[in-house]
Amino acid sequence: MKKGKKKHHVPARLNVLFFAVFILFAALILRLGMVQIVEGEEYVKELQRTSNATARIDAPRGVMFDRYGHVVVDNELELSITYTNPSEGTSNAELMRVATELSPLLEMDTSRVTDRDIRDYILINMSQEDRLELVPAEERRDLDNTEEYLLEIEAITDEMVEAVSEDELQTVAVFREMVRGYANTPQRIKRDISEEEAHVISENLYRLDGVDILRDSRRSYVYGESFRSFFGSTGQIPRERLDAFLARGYDRSDIVGTSFIEAQYEDVLRGQKAVVESVMTQSGSQTVNRDIDEREGQRGNDLVLTLDMELQQVVEQAIEKEVTNGNPFLLDRSAYAIFMDPKTGDILSMAGYFDPHDMERSTYADHLGTVNKVFEMGSSIKGASVLTGYQEGIISPGSQLHDRIIRLNDGLGGFIEKSSIGRRTYGWINDRRALEVSSNVYMFEIGLRMAGCYNSNTASCTFATATTHEAFDRARYNFSQFGLGTETGIDLPSASNGFLGSELNPGNLADLMIGQFDTYTTLQLAQYVSTIAHDGYRMQPRLVSEIREPVADRNELGAIVQQFEPKLLNRINNTDDEIAQVQRGFRDVVTGGTASEVFRSKSYDLAAKTGTAQVRVAVGEPGNRRVVEANNQTLVGYAPYDDPEIAFAIVVPQVKLDNQGGRGRMAQRIAEDVLDWYFEREDSMRNGPVKPDTPLLEDVDSDEEAPDVIE
Repeated sequence: MKKGKKKHHVPARLNVLFFAVFILFAALILRLGMVQIVEGEEYVKELQRTSNATARIDAPRGVMFDRYGHVVVDNELELSITYTNPSEGTSNAELMRVATELSPLLEMDTSRVTDRDIRDYILINMSQEDRLELVPAEERRDLDNTEEYLLEIEAITDEMVEAVSEDELQTVAVFREMVRGYANTPQRIKRDISEEEAHVISENLYRLDGVDILRDSRRSYVYGESFRSFFGSTGQIPRERLDAFLARGYDRSDIVGTSFIEAQYEDVLRGQKAVVESVMTQSGSQTVNRDIDEREGQRGNDLVLTLDMELQQVVEQAIEKEVTNGNPFLLDRSAYAIFMDPKTGDILSMAGYFDPHDMERSTYADHLGTVNKVFEMGSSIKGASVLTGYQEGIISPGSQLHDRIIRLNDGLGGFIEKSSIGRRTYGWINDRRALEVSSNVYMFEIGLRMAGCYNSNTASCTFATATTHEAFDRARYNFSQFGLGTETGIDLPSASNGFLGSELNPGNLADLMIGQFDTYTTLQLAQYVSTIAHDGYRMQPRLVSEIREPVADRNELGAIVQQFEPKLLNRINNTDDEIAQVQRGFRDVVTGGTASEVFRSKSYDLAAKTGTAQVRVAVGEPGNRRVVEANNQTLVGYAPYDDPEIAFAIVVPQVKLDNQGGRGRMAQRIAEDVLDWYFEREDSMRNGPVKPDTPLLEDVDSDEEAPDVIE
């Protein structure tokens, strides 16, 4: 019997399975189509309403200490009102709604509100019909949105601007701050709000979308205005520097150092921000924030300054005491002083006082004048003149020159007579004696001989020759080796380099050598005398010696992050014997010369050089101006003479002449008060505590409750 082929049949159950899979795939494809085609737009909107957000909250800046560990700049707790824009697409109308509700709860400073801010406010609050009435449709033809908006702004009348009320200006001030921020980043509306404002706003946060109260910090200055201007300021990033900061990872709303030490050491003082990551889900008009990750911030690194805060206050008091004793000044009453360590360049104190002649301006500490105001310094720079004479081969240690009245050709057929003060003559004197009695003629001769301008009476000198110009260049180069007329290298973002005179003739070259032509700052003068004190080594002035890690206990310093070693800038081109000769001349000034009356009997063995620069000042009201002569009094010095530990420069400008109500030795008396105190303290420290007691706080109320500090 023949067998047939076996037929294979797909089981019915498998067919059912295939059919089920087909139905499932069909349903999935149908559902995907519904999601993409029918419901796609709604899901995109939902995605926009639900997003991850990262907020970075500022951390406090680093603390500053003086050289003995006293806190001088700290952080004080304050509360700030912030607004966080949930989306870049938030309309101006919505922002204005929040601003309108918030402004009655705050007292805003409206001084920064501009005319454009007010016009923006008016336009945002206009209806579409009013805007069309403001600029008709035919004028809008072929304009883009920006051009239309600018046209509307211009169409707003001055009367409409003036009609804005004070309450509305408050709203404008709030709105102005709100629009400066980025999406999902807290933007400060107002810092340091009052306790009353905090309570009122807290009660209304539920209806103020995006508004919050931030625990913030502000700088506090433990010793009031003492050294305050050099600590610098903090604030919003300046507009002209915004791009540079953004490129370094800053946010537009960040608070940064904007001047002096705060700006110079911004990267060090800046804290590590706290980071809060959250999910925001919006349903209708309700926004829900759910924190999913939070990383704590950290205070910035601390700075240890070279500043001696106790000495700083003593210097400030000594200056104010002398300057306010009567009115010996021609115009404004002012004085400036710097004390520094000549061996390291450490700035121990920089102080200034300014009492304006214009009584509508207020008296204030003018510490910045030590680095940005320039003066003719007079005979105090004669140490550089003598050392220049050595370097140029004009004189050598012990050389004698004839101090007499000299005559210079004025180029007009006449002569200019020049002499030491009061037409006094000293005859043949050497370099040390010239420094002791402050001979002008000795210094004149150095300059004139450098220009090849010399015979028995110098009357043949002609003006503005190539040789004279070359002599100016050589003299100024030698002066720059001391820091006069050049950058000092101080760790500040800005400081003046002085001013160089432009009329280059033999007479002015002679004046240059006695400090009455080019002008210098008090800092340059201090660096110059420190170079002489330190055997010709010019050190870079510095205000910061260490960077430390932050710690919670203000009585302790954290671990050292970086230590700045003293930096040598250059050594002047003179021999040890030449420098020693000038040092001896400076000591002679104190033992028997122009500073001997005040300092001869002092135990700290001072070496110094006095200076009196004759200046001419315009006084009187417009239409009745006249030129009056006055003096800039200066003093430079260091002590002890045989092993200097402190050097200084003091400038008291525009003092009346003695016969017109002026007073001599003002700079010397300031130095005397400070040096007497300093060496008395040094003696007590050698037998007492390692560091000075906490500096006095004369201008801070002792009954005042200590401020909260923030880490």
